[in-house]
Amino acid sequence: MKVTVGGSLKLAFRPWVEGLEHIPAEGPAILASNHLSFSDSFFLPAVLDRKVTFIAKAEYFNTPGVKGRLTAAFFKGVGQLPVDRSGARGAGEAAIKSGIEVLERGELFGIYPEGTRSPDGRLYRGKPGGLARVALATGAPVIPVAMIDTEKIQPPGKVMPKLMRPGIRIGEPLDFTRYQGMEHDRFVLRAVTDEVMYEIMKLSGQEYVDMYATAMKRQIAEAAKAEKEAGKAAKAALAQAEKEQAAKEKEQAAKEKEQAAGEQAERDRSAERPDGR
Repeated sequence: MKVTVGGSLKLAFRPWVEGLEHIPAEGPAILASNHLSFSDSFFLPAVLDRKVTFIAKAEYFNTPGVKGRLTAAFFKGVGQLPVDRSGARGAGEAAIKSGIEVLERGELFGIYPEGTRSPDGRLYRGKPGGLARVALATGAPVIPVAMIDTEKIQPPGKVMPKLMRPGIRIGEPLDFTRYQGMEHDRFVLRAVTDEVMYEIMKLSGQEYVDMYATAMKRQIAEAAKAEKEAGKAAKAALAQAEKEQAAKEKEQAAKEKEQAAGEQAERDRSAERPDGR
């Protein structure tokens, strides 16, 4: 996959990279990145000599049929690790366990602290569970990474990418071993996560939003739903108004017709009188 997918990406998009020297030649490390596009998980490993393991939902790996097998082979090839989200505590615990296993093998583990893609290109608050707990449980250094302009290449919902140069900026490793053994202290988890997000913000130059991206996505979805419902209501109101106006016009036309008929009848009666009156 380094040769095929990675080589093709580098040849077609020519991503620029800063800070490659911060990636250790060996040993475990956590790559904590902002998340702008689906393609982030492909561009970052493509520019590194070492394998990077990200987590992905298990559905990518167990879908039946030829297409499902091809999809599973592709995700395995690019270093994605299946996570079963059906457990009592869902994807969070599965992701933490998977991350620890990757790091205990001395490999690189990639994670997106925001938990989902940014809905608008801004940097959102990091979720404290996965990143901080994995870092404190393993003692592995956390390397902040900023993906630049990948959302312009493949915006959410778009299948065909746009050919342009994205960037990858890699920061200095962060050491959190001073907090080891405190992975269940929510204040420590918050502090670790916020420190990493601050470094990502400095690297990316993104505007920071102190709320979760998932909450913003809900707000956007709710606003879109409300707008759609308002549009439907306005359309229905307009249709009702047009219907009422048509009924009024029809009633008025009937009255005018009746009045005209009466006037004509009166003229006919007048014409029949000897005096013409």
